[in-house]
Amino acid sequence: MSTFEAVSNPALTRYRFMATVVGILLVVLILIGVPLANFDGTGMWNVFPSTPDLWAQGSTAHEIGEGITQYLGVAHGWLYMIFLVTAFLLARQQGWEMSFTVVTLVCGTIPVLSFWAEHRATKRAKAEDAEDAALAAAQAEADTAAD
Repeated sequence: MSTFEAVSNPALTRYRFMATVVGILLVVLILIGVPLANFDGTGMWNVFPSTPDLWAQGSTAHEIGEGITQYLGVAHGWLYMIFLVTAFLLARQQGWEMSFTVVTLVCGTIPVLSFWAEHRATKRAKAEDAEDAALAAAQAEADTAAD
């Protein structure tokens, strides 16, 4: 099955879209925005006493980082909630066990790992849908043969 093949499961399509959007925003936020906004040699989040001194406060890079963390941070938070709903609905539709569902949901919070989780969930959903279609076709064939 090609990666570009159309997905016939609307819940899977919604999940994949949200997983991709949330994953990209998380990567930009964590790997670009946070370092630009916070790597100015000062403490960070009352957790780290100092950070690398890469960009001075008030510099263009620092301001860009502040904008990214402020706006993308909020957008990512709201979109992550939508992602959770779409992932949960897909898990319910597919009948996934709780452990698989929880790993899929939690991986959406980890940069780059979210893409692996999306691939894993998509592969499983497509395999289950193909299996269901094969069973339905076999049942229809058996019903036709019985008539």
